[in-house]
Amino acid sequence: MISTLLVANRGEIACRVFRTCRELGISTVAVYSDADADALHVREADAAVRLPGAAPSETYLRGDLVVAAALAAGADAVHPGYGFLSENAGFARAVTAAGLTWIGPPPEAIEAMASKTRAKELLGIAPLRPEDVTGADLPVLVKAAAGGGGRGMRIVRELAALEGELRDASAEAASAFGDGEVFVEPYVENGRHVEVQLLCDTRGTVWALGTRDCSLQRRHQKVIEEAPAPGLPAPLLDELYERSAVAAKAVGYVGAGTVEFLVADGRAHFLEMNTRLQVEHPVTEEVYGVDLVALQLAVAEGRALPPEVPSPRGHAVEARLYAEDPARAWAPQTGVLHRFDVPEGVRVDTGYASGDAIGVHYDPMLAKVIVHAPTREAALRKLAHTLERARIHGPVTNRDLLVASLRHPEYAHEEALDTGFYDRNLTALTERVPGEEHAAVAAALAEAAADPGRFGGGWRNLRSQDETRTYGDHEVRYRPVRGGWEVTAPEGVRVVSATPEAVSLEVAGVVRNFTVAAYEDTVHAGSHRLTARPRFTDPREQSAPGSLLAPMPGTVVRVADGLAVGDRVTAGQPLLWLEAMKMEHRVIAPASGTLTALHAAPGRQVEVGALLAVVQTEATEEDPV
Repeated sequence: MISTLLVANRGEIACRVFRTCRELGISTVAVYSDADADALHVREADAAVRLPGAAPSETYLRGDLVVAAALAAGADAVHPGYGFLSENAGFARAVTAAGLTWIGPPPEAIEAMASKTRAKELLGIAPLRPEDVTGADLPVLVKAAAGGGGRGMRIVRELAALEGELRDASAEAASAFGDGEVFVEPYVENGRHVEVQLLCDTRGTVWALGTRDCSLQRRHQKVIEEAPAPGLPAPLLDELYERSAVAAKAVGYVGAGTVEFLVADGRAHFLEMNTRLQVEHPVTEEVYGVDLVALQLAVAEGRALPPEVPSPRGHAVEARLYAEDPARAWAPQTGVLHRFDVPEGVRVDTGYASGDAIGVHYDPMLAKVIVHAPTREAALRKLAHTLERARIHGPVTNRDLLVASLRHPEYAHEEALDTGFYDRNLTALTERVPGEEHAAVAAALAEAAADPGRFGGGWRNLRSQDETRTYGDHEVRYRPVRGGWEVTAPEGVRVVSATPEAVSLEVAGVVRNFTVAAYEDTVHAGSHRLTARPRFTDPREQSAPGSLLAPMPGTVVRVADGLAVGDRVTAGQPLLWLEAMKMEHRVIAPASGTLTALHAAPGRQVEVGALLAVVQTEATEEDPV
């Protein structure tokens, strides 16, 4: 029997595993990097062991340090979570060699499936050899053989680009997973990403716990997932279950695992088998009424699964809440999460609480919000409403995108699901949320109510000059009057009441209530996040033409081979690569010209807005002289 469990991971998955352990009476141990010293998973554990350093390669990816931490804390079992070392056969062997119980499949099964190329060969699927790819094969997908999460993955649509994308994907995979092996496979345009949840015991019992649809993705990373995958015909479901069971039995699989497919034109194309718990496992738990972590622990203790799979009920949907800006190429965001409150009645798996800092070292996912309802329609509606009412104060998040996605008619129409959803709809989904101009009015009036002294004691008989506040593109003009406030811009707004924390406005005969919270850098009015524009531009924010500024805080991981000051560059040419929060971003030349400054070097940590390089644009015949 397991008495003390160490989770070799961080954030929400560590907190998720700890929750089950508390219910089972198992003591918990966390590991943490210096960047995570005050993290929620550390605060929730019964004991915690420091892994000195901040970068994943120094901490969470050091299997030797994690095993030593487990022994030092008196743990007798290790759960890997997902990511980091969760699919590392060497780590699994090190855990068992130390006399600890490994919560996962046998190392041999991990090895067989960890490399996507070997997994395909095991199932009789041969990847394309890069040298054999022709124009007729396009588009193709370059993919890392190890790891996941969209790292080391490139879509290639032009044959001339293949060599460069192979090189870039290999470099990113080596940085992320310590393995630069990549392979090429046909790219299926706009298929559905469907997966089967498996659970296997040591007695040969294999449970197929239904399907999940994970088609809504950005950068090959999932955003919204649901169970069961809607609209699949019975013969295709039977094929998915059969092929998944064959994959598991072929490697003697034990524990929880997932087999992933791309479904297009009524056919299922095998993608990979993930030899671990998936991020999206809660939707399966909600539909089948099971605790997959508890079942993992039971299997690891040698207990048998019941012969019958539990019966499914209803529909579940999960949305991943990220600290990122979808309108700016999904740029990850950092800062203080001042407030994080989600209405009761839904499940929230998170590694953050109000007041926690969001740093640059790890994935920008803040939480998973999961709902269960009798039907898919009811689940989508409930989740959208829940997210809309949540109070998420701090950096920019994808909350508005999630709400708009869940309410989009194309997503509601289950037969239209595919991985191209955001390619087609992102521009429309990231348009300004209606009502933002009235939220700006609420923000301005709440600020005024908090500092009435600046109006000289209130209203006057003589008409006073309007006060002006600007939030983004919204200019608000207002002044004190007898009994309250008058708004002159935007037009058509009547102030019902205004305090520093709450403002009520009447617009077109409808009263809208806004809760307002002001912080040093932002104001949150209702579900709207606003940034006040300063009255005067700070001259220090002026940049020379052609300046390339860091779009986010992160680390410079690569500079283009041989790039040096004085080189001529062409528009769109990649100059350097930034890594931030488990995502790699290319910084390209905005126009053709000469590189006149280069301040980036591999390993350099940069803050948002830091000057990376300067490209002096070449003069054209039309340019004035």
